[in-house]
Order: sequence, then structure tokens, then C-alpha cells
Amino acid sequence: MSEDLWEIGALVAATGGRPIGAMPSVVSGLSIDTRTLQPGDAFFAIKGDRFDGHGFLTAAVAAGASVLVVAEKKLPALGRVQSPMIVVDDVLVALGRLAEAARARSKAKIIAVTGSVGKTTTKEALRHALAASGPVHASAASFNNHWGVPLSLARMPADARYAVFEIGMNHPGEIRPLVKLVRPHVAIVTLIAPAHLGHFRDLDEIADAKAEIFEGLVVGGTALLNADDPQSSRLATKARQAGVTAILTFGESTGADVRLTSFTPAPESSRISAQVEGEEVTIALPVAGRHTAQNVLAVLGAAKLVGADLQAAAGALETWRSVKGRGQRHSISLPAGGSMVLIDDSYNANPASVAAAIAVLGDARPTGEGRRIAVLGDMLELGEHAPALHAGLAGALASAGLGKVFLAGEAMKSLDDALEGRVACEWHENTKDLAASLVPQLRSGDVVLVKASLSMGFGKIVERLLAAGSPEKETASEEGPADAAGKA
Repeated sequence: MSEDLWEIGALVAATGGRPIGAMPSVVSGLSIDTRTLQPGDAFFAIKGDRFDGHGFLTAAVAAGASVLVVAEKKLPALGRVQSPMIVVDDVLVALGRLAEAARARSKAKIIAVTGSVGKTTTKEALRHALAASGPVHASAASFNNHWGVPLSLARMPADARYAVFEIGMNHPGEIRPLVKLVRPHVAIVTLIAPAHLGHFRDLDEIADAKAEIFEGLVVGGTALLNADDPQSSRLATKARQAGVTAILTFGESTGADVRLTSFTPAPESSRISAQVEGEEVTIALPVAGRHTAQNVLAVLGAAKLVGADLQAAAGALETWRSVKGRGQRHSISLPAGGSMVLIDDSYNANPASVAAAIAVLGDARPTGEGRRIAVLGDMLELGEHAPALHAGLAGALASAGLGKVFLAGEAMKSLDDALEGRVACEWHENTKDLAASLVPQLRSGDVVLVKASLSMGFGKIVERLLAAGSPEKETASEEGPADAAGKA
């Protein structure tokens, strides 16, 4: 793709701003985070939940920002800033205008992905699979909210052939404005599950909120739904109500347009065969888990819908790896000798994704005297349903052949109670106490799963385990900015 993202005149016109100072001729990228800003980027000083970008302008200039996009009302306080600036009424609104301009100039086939689980995995798999057929742009990390989607769209190069955007939500009405910016040709709903159930009455309400994605489809666009999801018929109805006439399905159910015909699991991989609207595809996936195979079905269906080479996409998936914090595996040398396997699924958690991760752990093969160990933290934003949904994981854990379970968090006490007498289990009030107890108990041959909602901080457990020895093998992934929090 082109190294020049925006010609400065087009950027100024799209944002509706006024330039101050000697403008560069082009900008090579866009940034809202000085920690990841690259020389030549335009820095958009948006105001977030915790920080205001206007407080980081000096850092942005030091990092090589070629131009600063700032709010008019902040200008009087910026007297000492001498760098080129584009002054706008509201920085986030201006970023949205630039996103609209990026979409208007693009000839790319665009895919939008939502769902309660599997969004980032599906998006990253699409990025990898479509690259076999042409230049691909995709949102970084989990940039799926009110600033992440506009930023990802505004970053789309003019010469992209395909683009993939993840769209999340915590409340009704959040997807609608974002998908109307993206205007996809294909809208994927991965699965409806009880994530953020504390903000909704039931799964029907979650499905209705996710169904907002259909309202942004271009005329003639396609909804791609999970045939195995009990909410699929409700989603299909919502799609038709939004004017969508092309509705396809993926899954294991008879009659699915993209259907899994065989699945052979292995401890760290799987082999799948699928019929994609009549075309046979076989893939040796270097990723474990039946839930991942479901995501791959959506990828194959979307690839065919946007005109990519299906067999090339399937071949590309044989070199795809899990994303950091979402099932990535590490083989770690232990100070006392030997090694253990860490399954880092620490980015987020809800009942469906935890159950899927437990199934992957159950298929793992410890070596020597090693054990399967689950390290789980609270699944947040489940409201009054939290005790029952946490306790409900007991059956999956009891049948997974685990040597031990470590739990942390108030909500996980319900699971600790449910596991009594069924699996060896330790419960701790917080992440720090759990980590202090866990690390000394690990031994060579163990396979350890780490999973919790993001704000539980289980990423620190992963860091501590990686630091306990020297990683022998680490799967590469795109990390994105450190504050790249997304929504369900």
C-alpha cells in the first residue's frame, strides 16, 4: 500500500479545520497515542475517559508528529506549541469526518464483524486470509468503539482492496452510528452470548443490539450469520427488517451455506474441512479449538463474498496464529528445569469464551508429571446473573481432566463453591494473591490456561509467568496501542 495516507489539503478539507503554521505536504499515518506514534503521523488530540490528548502535544511533537489536530477551545492554552496545527471544533467529531472521507474515496470491499465472542479472532483471521488476494486494511487490536472505529476507518489507505472492521458495544444504540460510518458489504455476527448481560435483560436484547450492524450494510450487502446460534433466526428477521435481502449462514447445521464437514482436533492445532457454497476447502489450522473452526467458517464465507480467492485464503490460514491475549501459546523454560506451556487468553472473558477455552485446555496434552491447570478470574458486567453464570462453569471444569484450578475475584467465589469436592481448587480475593500462590506450584510439563475479564489484570499474571523463565517460543502478533480497550 501507499506510504502516504493523506494529502494535507484533503485532510484539512475532510476534518473541516483551519491550518496554522507550515503544513507538511502529506501525513503517513494517524495517531491518538504518543506511545505508539510514528514520525510523520498526524496526532489527533482526542479526549478519552482518562486522558485528554491536548496534554500530550509536546510528547507528540517529540515523537515526530508532523501536524497536531486540536480543538478550537483549547487553542488559548497552547501558546508555546509552535508545530503545525489543524484547528477543529471537536477533535473526535473531526476524526469521524475524516473516516467518512476515507470511506467515500475507497474502492475496497469492506467487512464488518460483531458478536459477543470471536470478533477480534475473526477480524485477524480475515486480515491474514484476504492478504493472499490483495492489499488488506484492518483495525488494530480491539479498536471497536466510538473512537476506535473512526480511527481505523480514517487510517484506511486509498489503495486497499479489502478492509475489515470490528464493531463492539456495551449498550443498545452504540453499533448503529459506527456501522453507518463503515458501510460494509458484508456484516458478520459471530455468536450471541451472555457478555455484558448486566446491561441487558436477556440474550434477545443483546441480539437486537448486535443486529444494528445490518442497518449500515450497503445496498445489496450480505448478512453472514452463525447457523448454530439459537439467536440466528432472530438476527435474520432483524436483517430483513433492515432491508437486507442476502442472508447467508455458517456453521455445522445442515443447510448452512458455509458448513463444517469435518473437524479433527489436536492439542495445539486442528484440521477442518468445509463446504463453502458448494466449494470444498480443507485447512490444517495451527490453532486449537472447535470455536476457532467456527470463526474460520465465517472467514471463508466472507472471503468468497468479497471476491477473494477462496483456496488462497484457505492456504493462508495454515500460517495464521492466535492474537496476543486470545489463546496465544508460549513454551516457557522453568528455572528448576524443564518447561511448561502457557495458553494466554487473558484479554477478556464471558461464559461462552471461558467454556471454549476450557475445552481447548481439556484437549491439551501435558508431558511427564505435568497437569492441566485453569487460572480464571471474574467475568465482569454480568449483573444479577453473575453468581449463576460463574457457578455454571463447574461442569466444564470437572470434565476437562484438570489437575488444579486457581480462581480470583468476588464473582469467582460462586464457582469455587460449585467445584468443592470435584476439582482441586484455590480461590483468592485478588489477582496479586493468586499469582503469588500460583507461580511456586508450577512444574515441568504443566499446561496452564489464564483467562479473565480485562480489568481483572490477568495480563500481569502472564507477564510474571513469562518472566519466570525464558520463553522458548512466542507466537508473533500485532499488539496495537497499550490502551486499546474494546467492547463486546
